[in-house]
Amino acid sequence: MTESAESDETAVRRDRFSGGPARGFLSSLAADQAIFEADLAVDQAHVVMLAEQEIIEPHTAAEILGALDGIRTDGHGSLPEGEDVHEAIETAVIDRIGPEGGRMHTARSRNDEVAACIRFRLREGLLEVAAAVAELRDALTGVATEHVETVAPGYTHLQPAQPTTLAHFLLSYEQALARDSGRLLEAYDRVNTSPLGAAAFAGTPFDIDRHRTADLLGFDGIELNATDAVSGRDFLIESAADAAALGVTLSGLAEDLVIYANKGFVEIDDAYASTSSIMPQKKNPDTLELIRGTAGDSVGSLAGVVTTLKGLPRAYNRDLQRAHAGVFETLETVADSVDVAGGAVATASWDVAALSEAAATGFSTATGVADRLAASGVPFRTAHEVVAAAAETSTGEVTPAALDTAAETHLGESLFAYLSRDELEAALDPGESVANRDSAGGPAPAAVRSQLTHANSGIDDTRDAVTSRRASLAEAADRRREEVTGYE
Repeated sequence: MTESAESDETAVRRDRFSGGPARGFLSSLAADQAIFEADLAVDQAHVVMLAEQEIIEPHTAAEILGALDGIRTDGHGSLPEGEDVHEAIETAVIDRIGPEGGRMHTARSRNDEVAACIRFRLREGLLEVAAAVAELRDALTGVATEHVETVAPGYTHLQPAQPTTLAHFLLSYEQALARDSGRLLEAYDRVNTSPLGAAAFAGTPFDIDRHRTADLLGFDGIELNATDAVSGRDFLIESAADAAALGVTLSGLAEDLVIYANKGFVEIDDAYASTSSIMPQKKNPDTLELIRGTAGDSVGSLAGVVTTLKGLPRAYNRDLQRAHAGVFETLETVADSVDVAGGAVATASWDVAALSEAAATGFSTATGVADRLAASGVPFRTAHEVVAAAAETSTGEVTPAALDTAAETHLGESLFAYLSRDELEAALDPGESVANRDSAGGPAPAAVRSQLTHANSGIDDTRDAVTSRRASLAEAADRRREEVTGYE
């Protein structure tokens, strides 16, 4: 055991902050477990580069890399006390091999080191969420494929509005999730650049190779300005914002499913629901309600990171220590919510008869009748007045007779001067109303099948994008391991 391990000193602070409340207040070591593996990878890449650039001797690199391997085996819990995981790992290396272990920190600062670790860890979280979203989208398209012709009620302001199909409704969420997928992958590409080698904020006089460490860590390139590299955390804002946007999408889906369950349109599978502790007849969609709740958490995380970063001067400030942990946690929570939502969608049972019956309530085909009149030459606003008058004077179902009476009042002639009885009956039928709405993006079966084709293609693209990025990271890990092994 070396002298540094026997005292309260650490590799960085010596006896400063060695006791009292300040030391514990400064420490992020427990929270840094999330970036323990990232830090070891960053250390390995940096040490290999230092040896290749002849900044440290190969035998020193071998000792340091061997110590790092032992630290990984022992795990985060074995680290000595320290302000953070970076200091603790460096202290542990020195404890193992002596003062030469301190050479691992040549030509870098904890500022660029932590920035690299955060990006290294964050990109994994972004890919995990993107992959989960692809599976949820697949669940939605799977159910939609089975219900292309299932007529369903459509609502605005929670009032019966127009008939649609269950497939069309579900695909509305698939499209929103497709945008969420795109944002996550775009965020990944901005996260995946290396700040390592920027040092404290002004670079280093050592002849380092930043592109080499970037390659060994799977980064696509380097951050070009050293000050921005260590102080910029806008990628955390972007990632948190993307998680919050996804959380809001999930919350909307969960809310609709809760409402539809209440109306008897859908039954949530027992695996995603619970019974009341006192009322045995109840089946509560608890998981969906928790999904709504996690949306609030993700929005709160976004607010937290933005508030932390607001007004910070360049370059590194200790406030940044508080910025990233909540984003990691939020991505994990949102990924769990996506998984649960996908399971709930895939296993739910839809009551086709109840949906069809509800689609016909509330004169939901009113717009279809007005459209028919407009297609026959009546100005749409006038046609709207005719149908509205018929609805206002009807105490129940709006009948052809009520519509004809309204037409006499507003048009001065019979409704059937513009429509045949067969055309009117078709306009009043929810199924026919849906079939007629075959414009691009509409609920007609042909239009929905086109949307399904597009959705499935997009899901494949997202999966391919995630797979290719993961493959690139795996290849970098293989290169890093091969280089490290060469020093054994």
